[in-house]
Amino acid sequence: MTLAEIKTMLQSIEGFSKKVAYRSFPVGKAPELPFICYLDTATSNFVADNKVYAIIQEIDIEFYSKNKDTVSEGLIEAKLAANSIVWDKYREYLEDEGVYETIYTFTTNQ
Repeated sequence: MTLAEIKTMLQSIEGFSKKVAYRSFPVGKAPELPFICYLDTATSNFVADNKVYAIIQEIDIEFYSKNKDTVSEGLIEAKLAANSIVWDKYREYLEDEGVYETIYTFTTNQ
């Protein structure tokens, strides 16, 4: 799955068509919470004989909300499941910004 396909998938989630950005929104241009950012964080490639045979891209989907939002999380998780994406999730509260950040991580071959 490419980054463009990931963006399209995330924008197709109900209520998020204009609330998705790669890495971050421009300063002063972020939409009202909740919103989603996504980014490629690293690769964990399949290598043999000094050659990369498969690029395995690590992806983070960052969901930001004012409060714990189980409805939106359910929509995101359903979309990931519908696209056969196996993911892990963790959450933290960003005190400086006063928001919850829920991060979904997964890998994809490119």
